[in-house]
Amino acid sequence: MIVVDSSVWIAYFNGQVTRETELLDELLGVEPIMTGDLILAEVLQGFRSDGEFRKAKGALDSLVFSPMIGRRIALASARNYRKLRANGITIRNTIDMLIASFCIENGHRLLHADRDFEVIEAHLGLAVL
Repeated sequence: MIVVDSSVWIAYFNGQVTRETELLDELLGVEPIMTGDLILAEVLQGFRSDGEFRKAKGALDSLVFSPMIGRRIALASARNYRKLRANGITIRNTIDMLIASFCIENGHRLLHADRDFEVIEAHLGLAVL
């Protein structure tokens, strides 16, 4: 399963052409794409107009949905964060750590445009596109 991070969705909905948005465009309707509570909140909170919000929500509602946090992922995220900190690496965003831990724990690949995930990939084996 492919999880698409909010960093890609935000660029996609803003019409930005990047390697990640182009890949997302190719994957939509071809590969199963998952979203979750954390990503929905991050993406949808940024829309100013009700019309844009509804349009984006409709697009995201068409994807596979999974709750991303709970006790198991929270504990995995804390362990992963501590492992990185022990190596002198600090992840700037707790939500990124939760999303990465969700993907690692469930064997999902992540499409992202965020440098925190590059560090997690290098040190914790996060599978990315």
